[in-house]
Amino acid sequence: MNTYRDDIEAVRALRAQHGSSWDAIDPESAARMRAQNRFRTGLEIAQYTADIMRRDMDEYDADSSVYTQSLGVWHGFIGQQKLISIKKHLKTTNKRYLYLSGWMVAALRSEFGPLPDQSMHEKTSVPALIQELYTFLRQADARELDLLFTKLDGARAAGDDTAVEFIQSQIDNYETHVVPIIADIDAGFGNPEATYLLAKKMIEAGACAIQIENQVSDEKQCGHQDGKVTVPHEDFIAKLTAVRYAFLELGIDNGIIVARTDSLGAGLTQKLAVTNEPGDLGDRYNSFLDAEEISEAELGNGDVVIKRGGALMRPKRLASNLYQFRPGTGEERVVLDCITSLRNGADLLWIETEKPHVEQIAAMVDAIREEIPNAKLVYNNSPSFNWTLSFRQQAYDLLVEQGEDVAAYDRGDLMNVEYDDTELARLADEKIRTFQRDGSARAGIFHHLITLPTYHTAALSTDDLAKGYFGEEGMLAYVKGVQRREIREGIATVKHQNMAGSDIGDNHKEYFAGDAALKAGGQHNTMSQFS
Repeated sequence: MNTYRDDIEAVRALRAQHGSSWDAIDPESAARMRAQNRFRTGLEIAQYTADIMRRDMDEYDADSSVYTQSLGVWHGFIGQQKLISIKKHLKTTNKRYLYLSGWMVAALRSEFGPLPDQSMHEKTSVPALIQELYTFLRQADARELDLLFTKLDGARAAGDDTAVEFIQSQIDNYETHVVPIIADIDAGFGNPEATYLLAKKMIEAGACAIQIENQVSDEKQCGHQDGKVTVPHEDFIAKLTAVRYAFLELGIDNGIIVARTDSLGAGLTQKLAVTNEPGDLGDRYNSFLDAEEISEAELGNGDVVIKRGGALMRPKRLASNLYQFRPGTGEERVVLDCITSLRNGADLLWIETEKPHVEQIAAMVDAIREEIPNAKLVYNNSPSFNWTLSFRQQAYDLLVEQGEDVAAYDRGDLMNVEYDDTELARLADEKIRTFQRDGSARAGIFHHLITLPTYHTAALSTDDLAKGYFGEEGMLAYVKGVQRREIREGIATVKHQNMAGSDIGDNHKEYFAGDAALKAGGQHNTMSQFS
């Protein structure tokens, strides 16, 4: 017997115990409300979704074709509609997650208004958004189950036993909209204690996976901007450890930590690493510094020097009091960062790159896997990349390598619309289409995400509507571009009252007051025009 039917029997027994004072309680109505509220706390969600991610990671280790994906979302409603669409089109949420982007929190959710992605938004904005997302996902469950319960009642009233059996099986095998969220904690918002406290709030809100980067908290930059400053490994390890303690304290023993390295694009460090002997971790970090050998006589006032191989080395220090790494050391630093993170509590890696290039990513992962064979990536399929230009350049270079004639193309002008219907453009688009599949097979990418796609889609769709509605199309811009498509494509929001919980509320009124309930869904409700 399934949980739904178990709950009916459990409430029926309770009602019998309480006698006539519980006569108004209908056991099936109570069981329905329980089914619609499967997750009662954020920690239940964190544990449920951590189990999903761990299972998915194991399955990827056995078969790299079963990678996972997500889209970044900035509001509960956007996350909800994404999962509703996934279930409608793909019939399952399996291997599909949500990503919570620190960039979008800064740009869209701060009380200060739009901010750059530099950890200036309120810390509490992140756990608040996690809680909001799961509130909307749970409401999607409640709405969809409510529709099934209404269908079940209709089939029973019609005496259609076949339909009753089919609908009951849908209820018994119901798949929730609640999926894992990979949540961005930026650089930890302060020292390890601050990181630990914020991580706890995020986990309590439902996060099973926390992504943290190795930039300094007070100089943190967006991953695709210049001026990034990394921290020595020991500093980053302390924050990884703080996040793990937060998971353990709250009982989510299999919580996931995603360690992000920005070293590929970061040429600066705020401080030198502590080193006790040649070749230790601190010494290896310092070995990448841009430094010149000097004699004791050449020491200037306030100079900082390090001893390496018996020689005095003066690291290049900028006017900002930051130190500079040698050019060309980025990939080597990335590999060291990743191996160190995996050896100190991280579960997954994130390598922030400047372009989407499978072989560039794979070269670093190959080096990491020499030390950690099952190393896996979360990869940012970023809107900060010009995907069209990057892949047309890759296609151009491939054609050159294959000895093909590329005289018809100007490599410096490959965005030109005139190239859209060419062999090169088709080759590039095919590489874009298969990028996730190829990256997972060749470069160890377990999870593909786009950090801020819904930021762009919201702007684009609003621009389309505004252009027509305030122009010559008038109301036709909305009817043709939005409502007619909603009706014909089965978009749930066409019945916006239902989407906002009106029908659920009507059913609850009937549970609570029976025939005396004043319901909103009568014949004069205009939503009936969309039946």
